[in-house]
Amino acid sequence: MHTTIPLKENRDFRRIYSRGRSFVSRGVVVYVTANRLSKNRLGITVSKKLGGAVQRNRAKRIIREAYRLTEPAVAVGYDFVLVARSRTLAMKMGELQKEMRGVLKNAGVLLR
Repeated sequence: MHTTIPLKENRDFRRIYSRGRSFVSRGVVVYVTANRLSKNRLGITVSKKLGGAVQRNRAKRIIREAYRLTEPAVAVGYDFVLVARSRTLAMKMGELQKEMRGVLKNAGVLLR
């Protein structure tokens, strides 16, 4: 089983935004860059434009769960920043997971 550790430092987010490649779907934007580690690192961001704290936390929860269910199929050695979009709040978790798999496949980091 993979271990994904959280990204928390602002400098890490900025590095991934500037050096990483972005892939867009209806519910989430994924920024990906290689990290030369034997682990994946994951950061999740939600803009205040999406709503209040309750809505933003819900968006983070469903994104985190969709990634958790997709994680066994993700290659190791990457940094990810997942950015919620306005449609994220209206989506079911399974729907978001399906989109996330498609986006990660386009990024070339999905093993199966």
